[in-house]
Amino acid sequence: MKVVPISAPVRSQVISSLRDAILQGRFEPGQKLVEADLCELMGVSRPSVREALRQLEAEKLVIITPFRGPAVARIDWDEAGQIYEVRALLEGQAAYLFAQRATDPQLAAMEASLRSFQSAVKNADESARLVHTEAFYRVMLDNCGNTVIRDLLAGLHARINFLRARSMSRAGRAKKSVAELQRIYEGLRARDPKKAQAACIEHVRLAGEAAKASFAG
Repeated sequence: MKVVPISAPVRSQVISSLRDAILQGRFEPGQKLVEADLCELMGVSRPSVREALRQLEAEKLVIITPFRGPAVARIDWDEAGQIYEVRALLEGQAAYLFAQRATDPQLAAMEASLRSFQSAVKNADESARLVHTEAFYRVMLDNCGNTVIRDLLAGLHARINFLRARSMSRAGRAKKSVAELQRIYEGLRARDPKKAQAACIEHVRLAGEAAKASFAG
């Protein structure tokens, strides 16, 4: 984990560093998070760490238990399966709506994110894979014309990324994701709502299968 630069906005840097550590598995589900250790690790004050932990609690990545302190949250398959069901419904509908209104610059931005994701997969860069997948979806969700869909998925954002990292850790899964995102993009570029929606739902289904396998061991 990187030491937070003195000149950086400390709160956002600490939140980002802790979030990344959890998403990338450097802190295991259920692991206790000791404030003093985190302060020493990142070179920041205890109030900064506490603010970050409260934010991650709101994102449901951390659980803070009275008299026991903070720990990394656990997500079981029942909860994860429900998240994938919601993703399929909401992201599929977002793709349907976006296909009807996508502009050329927006599609160009999605294509750029897709190519960056492809490079991250090739280079086995776990952090970049999450960043570029998120950027790909952000264009679609921000411009689908339905802010309720966007906001509902924003509430699941951290857990979606946690599961995304878990599913893409399966052998060969990241390469398959490249092809699946390409099909979503092709449906959007063709301005074909049904094709884009179907590709989006299929991608979530296959990602869910990979995540379920990871929960099974």
